[in-house]
Amino acid sequence: MKEIENRSFDEERALCGSDGALYTIRNEQLCVAVRTLGGSLCSVKDQEGTEYLWQGDPAYWKDQAPNLFPYIARMTEGRYTLDGREYHMDIHGFVKDSELTAAECGESRLLLRLTDNEKTLAQYPYHFTYEIEYRLEGNSLEVVYRVVNEDEKTMYFGIGGHPGFHVPLEDGLRFEDYELLFAGTKGESSEGETRRVLFSPACFVTGTEPYALGEGCVLPLRHDLFDDDAIILTGVPGQVCLQAKKGHKAVRVTYPQMRYLGIWHRPHSDAPYVCIEPWSSLPSRDGIVEDLASQPGLIALGAGETYENCWEIEIIHK
Repeated sequence: MKEIENRSFDEERALCGSDGALYTIRNEQLCVAVRTLGGSLCSVKDQEGTEYLWQGDPAYWKDQAPNLFPYIARMTEGRYTLDGREYHMDIHGFVKDSELTAAECGESRLLLRLTDNEKTLAQYPYHFTYEIEYRLEGNSLEVVYRVVNEDEKTMYFGIGGHPGFHVPLEDGLRFEDYELLFAGTKGESSEGETRRVLFSPACFVTGTEPYALGEGCVLPLRHDLFDDDAIILTGVPGQVCLQAKKGHKAVRVTYPQMRYLGIWHRPHSDAPYVCIEPWSSLPSRDGIVEDLASQPGLIALGAGETYENCWEIEIIHK
């Protein structure tokens, strides 16, 4: 993997390796590295050199922060139907495995782009432009998803992020010292309250149930929280802070336009990270091969229209 800073796009292409090129953006407070493969984050460091992003140890989870499009999580039998035809798609869609093009790059801003191609059309029959923009503002990294429907028909999709963060963030602390503190404007679930999405053993949606956060809208972390896989919540406030009462460094994720939040690490493990995942929609319902045009909760984008969704990672020194 080659690191590229302020190079021309011709130089970039010459330096790309099997994992694509690596771009770095920075300001006085943060330094962020992004892969063109999947447009995924691979480093978020503060001015002291502390790494906040999970570094992909395959003993626990080889990924770091995949971007999810045009589907969130799993499809029943890995397939769906649309307009009477059947299509196959891998977990979390194809962007995570696609090479994106650097459209614009500055000192503190990077714009990456993917357009439909033979590979995408085989599994998703739409002409589209997908962009992910990273912008540094002070101690925050803004992540902007932008989708343009270049087709003559309505396109249906889900979109989201899957960043993992080191836990603990500081020496001398344990995983169990950390908590997730929810704040901000409360999102809307269909039932008007905080609920957990229920999954089958194969991780397909079976329903929802009320979910009570602790006093002060807090979820204390412990490894066995994830023994039944991810905790997916809806109706929670649109901001959550990963913090330790005895610690001085924290991460706040703000996701005002996302209806769901996933919280995860590898089940039945002592994995030293937690994923905080803003999602627009859910995976397939258990036992149902979804029709993309009628699956509840997907974004419906009309011909020629543009969809934009911005969420944010803020690094905090307490």
